[in-house]
Amino acid sequence: MSTLTVGDQQIALDKDGFLVDLQDWSHPVAEALAAREQIALSDAHWEILEVLRQFYQEFELSPATRPLIKYTALKLGPDKGNSPHLNRLFNGTPAKLAAKLAGLPKPTNCI
Repeated sequence: MSTLTVGDQQIALDKDGFLVDLQDWSHPVAEALAAREQIALSDAHWEILEVLRQFYQEFELSPATRPLIKYTALKLGPDKGNSPHLNRLFNGTPAKLAAKLAGLPKPTNCI
């Protein structure tokens, strides 16, 4: 297990870099997690992270790629809910990386 330092707070991460305690998530935590992945979060990233957090509140699980695409298209429209857009934002692993940055558990079907 490793930790992420955000301000004066030490946040526990699991072996894959996901939050151990989902309550630790905040915008600064997301920024710090993104920095570890060498991503600067833009408005487009935040939009997807908020949609992902809505999905988790609604279904109590982190979506795999296909449900993530469908849900994003439903909430934000087809120009944002598509594979090329999400892959570009999240380095080709949108379900796994977006879930990590949104402070959610690793999707069950991701290796």
